[in-house]
Amino acid sequence: MSEREGLTGIEQGPKGNRTDTKTGKGSVIFRLITWALAGLCFYLVYGKIEVAALQEGKNVLQYLLDFFADADWVIWLGVMIPYSVFFFLVDSHATWRVIRWFNAPKIRFRDILPIRASAYILSLVNEQVGKGAMSLYLLRKHQVPGWEALSGMIFLGINEIYQLLLFSSVGVLIGYKVVQEASVYLPLDVILPSVFIGAALYLPVHIAFFRGRIFSGNALPTKSIFHALRLAKPRHYALVIAFKAPNLIGAVVVYTIALALFQVEVSLGQMLAFLPVIFLAAALPLPFHAGALLLWTVLFPDYPEVGAFSLVMHTFFVIFNALIGVLFLPKANKELFG
Repeated sequence: MSEREGLTGIEQGPKGNRTDTKTGKGSVIFRLITWALAGLCFYLVYGKIEVAALQEGKNVLQYLLDFFADADWVIWLGVMIPYSVFFFLVDSHATWRVIRWFNAPKIRFRDILPIRASAYILSLVNEQVGKGAMSLYLLRKHQVPGWEALSGMIFLGINEIYQLLLFSSVGVLIGYKVVQEASVYLPLDVILPSVFIGAALYLPVHIAFFRGRIFSGNALPTKSIFHALRLAKPRHYALVIAFKAPNLIGAVVVYTIALALFQVEVSLGQMLAFLPVIFLAAALPLPFHAGALLLWTVLFPDYPEVGAFSLVMHTFFVIFNALIGVLFLPKANKELFG
């Protein structure tokens, strides 16, 4: 090391430490805010359940125990287990298609299964860690640069949001009366159509921008992390939404059946209108998907216990998917670490 390099390293060290400290503090503050918001969501849900319980002369615990005792758990498992396997296969197929388009054209579907399944285990801790496992696999096995691999996951995430918006818009259009009836605490009959229109107007601008059709002098689309967005054509967006559609359609059917098993009256039209919106709320960075938990009680004010129902559904789903990941873990470890 030269004297100049040594001096440069000494001068940069404190600055780097200050940057790391600021980043660390920002991360802690963000976590505290998300946990506080999650706590508020749980508190509001608890309050709604408590009111319903008092009306029946019960405490909250007894009210929830009675609610879950009335369910047919055998049929519930008979619905949830096949759907979880079905979801894994559909999800893996969509991921495989995106990777073939933008990262590794020769990759096989069976090669994706172990890594996608094991990512479910990591997603129990953090969704981003699961995406990191996919990126690591593509780097080691197919020499795909990390940021480019991650760009495919970003592309998938954008399509997931638009898929939810698309299906929800169809559901709202079909069952607009139902949406109006549910607009007790929030003007959903105004908010949802506004969001749909805004998203529809943004998408062509988004595609044109990242493909360099507009603002061509902007350097942002050339970044490696936007590699997939730069290459993606409108048909790629349409195809991914079509590939993933069976999962959402299946979820609408499964949740409708499951709610019926818990003695909650709900129609397929209501589920089609509301479930995609609930899944969007679940994407918020709140612990335990607390945003979705609260939204259930807002959309179904006559059944505040559906907040607890949604927690059971989500917990089973992520745990069972993680168990699928355990089955593929030896193969995944071999692929990643030889």
